[in-house]
Amino acid sequence: MANSPQAKKRARQNERRFAVNKARRSRIRTYLRKVEEAIASGDKDAAQTALREAQPELMRGVTKGVFHKNTAARKMSRLTSRVKSLG
Repeated sequence: MANSPQAKKRARQNERRFAVNKARRSRIRTYLRKVEEAIASGDKDAAQTALREAQPELMRGVTKGVFHKNTAARKMSRLTSRVKSLG
């Protein structure tokens, strides 16, 4: 349990950051899910559009510290190759 005023403040800040990061992570996952659904349906145009919308969200997650840079790059690379392979 936090006893000092500084520790109490850090606990409050951590709760706020956790809520913000959780919302941001959820938002990014929604964009990624839209790409996955478009790939599963076999619609290449929809998949490309969803991928273009997902990319800046994913990179924003990197700049905000929600995802590691290599994780985002790996996700984008794999999704891009799957979209390209659609007929």
